[in-house]
Amino acid sequence: MPARSKAIIINERDNVATAIGPLKAGSWVNLATQGRQEKIKILSTIPMGHKFALKDIGKGEDVIKYGEPIGKTTAPIARGEHVHVHNVVSHRGRKEGA
Repeated sequence: MPARSKAIIINERDNVATAIGPLKAGSWVNLATQGRQEKIKILSTIPMGHKFALKDIGKGEDVIKYGEPIGKTTAPIARGEHVHVHNVVSHRGRKEGA
């Protein structure tokens, strides 16, 4: 039986995965994405329930989770890096014109 993954991808369009347990910087995560296995090196510590990038995401690009944009990056984010409030502005709770 294959080892249980340490993260989940909710939709094949997502550019982030969610850690289902804490992930240490320098560790590797195996994921099945779009029908293929992928191995991603974690660049910074990721707390349980937090996101990390599945690919490099440029500044000002959408963060995609659930197959939908949930925010925009405020800085470039490397593959395997923590994706959270320090480098993303969330669409949730944003007021029009803000």
